[in-house]
Amino acid sequence: MIRSAVRRAIVAAFVMLAMSGGLTQTAAGNAQSETAAHKFTFDGDAALLTVAIKPDKTADFERIMTKVRQALLQSPDPQRKQQAAGWRVMRVNKPLADGNIAYVHVIHPVVKDADYTIMRALYEAFPEERQALYDTYRGAFAQNLSLATGSIVVDLSNVRP
Repeated sequence: MIRSAVRRAIVAAFVMLAMSGGLTQTAAGNAQSETAAHKFTFDGDAALLTVAIKPDKTADFERIMTKVRQALLQSPDPQRKQQAAGWRVMRVNKPLADGNIAYVHVIHPVVKDADYTIMRALYEAFPEERQALYDTYRGAFAQNLSLATGSIVVDLSNVRP
């Protein structure tokens, strides 16, 4: 039981670090990446990442994710456009027991070896908004809930007459 709780805490910390790009605040208030060489990638062809967002910050989170979409679509990198085509964010209707709101990143198909670090995508597209984007994104989070990656074994949507 304790091992499971510790493992969940470590996974949650890693996911947050990876999704944020491993950012820390300097005394001058500039965000710096500690993990510039590391990419947040997924194994398999599908990924589900569930996060809890503070109930009074859902609009901020949704605004950030809309900016991520914009960043991916305006990027000159064709891999970024592929990421946008297969990335959806679902808001769970029922609040969690603690009042937070769950959002599920539904990524299918996963773009092999693509970097899914949210802040890195935002910083590439909007470098002048770097600090504000970071503050808004980080301020919306309550906690990471789960990460599942794998392969689609039966595609019920692929029906051919």
